Amino acid sequence: MPEPARFPGPFLAGVIHLRPLPGSPGWEGDPDAVLRAAVADARAFYDGGMDALVIENFGDLPFFPDRVPPETVAAMARAAVAVRGDLGDADFPIGFNVLRNDAASALGLAAACGGAFVRVNVLCGAMVTDQGLIEGRAAEVLRKRRELCPGTRLFADVLVKHATPAAPVSIAQAARDTWHRGGADGLIVTGDGTGRETAFDDLRAVREAVPGAFLLAGSGVTADSLPALLEIADGAIVGTSLKRGGDLAAPVDPARVAALVRAAGKTPRTQQG
Repeated sequence: MPEPARFPGPFLAGVIHLRPLPGSPGWEGDPDAVLRAAVADARAFYDGGMDALVIENFGDLPFFPDRVPPETVAAMARAAVAVRGDLGDADFPIGFNVLRNDAASALGLAAACGGAFVRVNVLCGAMVTDQGLIEGRAAEVLRKRRELCPGTRLFADVLVKHATPAAPVSIAQAARDTWHRGGADGLIVTGDGTGRETAFDDLRAVREAVPGAFLLAGSGVTADSLPALLEIADGAIVGTSLKRGGDLAAPVDPARVAALVRAAGKTPRTQQG
């Protein structure tokens, strides 16, 4: 995989919100249904022209604050294999986000399944969340990455959504720490919750604090907001707004994906020469 900042044009990653996995309270006992939904969403993103996918265990509420059980990792690996097999494109970037903050498992998945990047919600500092206090473990994460998959990129949230800093810190300072001291390869800025719009002022503050960072908006991005957002950021990670009717629980809508891709000045893959 190339350096993130060298991706051609605006970088657009679609999020595959996996249904509840084995062991989670919402697990329905049908692993094939989980795989079918993941593959369908992945195909909609791919055909629509997205540049990458993020696979995450979104249906596993309530989340563990750090390490997830082995059945979660196994189910996510199976989903990645199914998605990759259906797409038939060995070079297409797939990333992992193991919620809430299990970077070690994400890196293990990347090593085993050819992951191009992982997302870590709290790499530096400490955040008060609905899972309790989550502390960044950048020292452990970067050493584990070096051991398992040194070519995998590390995208880290800056003052992640659904969380409050344990001590007062500006978003600019958090960005500088995450980039310079935490060793992130990309910074993600979100709204305060899933599907909530990312504030342009927050994006500008991070861009000014770390001008050379690969910068992504991580929530609330739509085809309407994307052109103005791309004047500040290098791309976006998008999930909710690309579902049918904007419903988080619905499947991905191919028409919405295509509209987002066109808003970035790109052509949906199904319409390319």
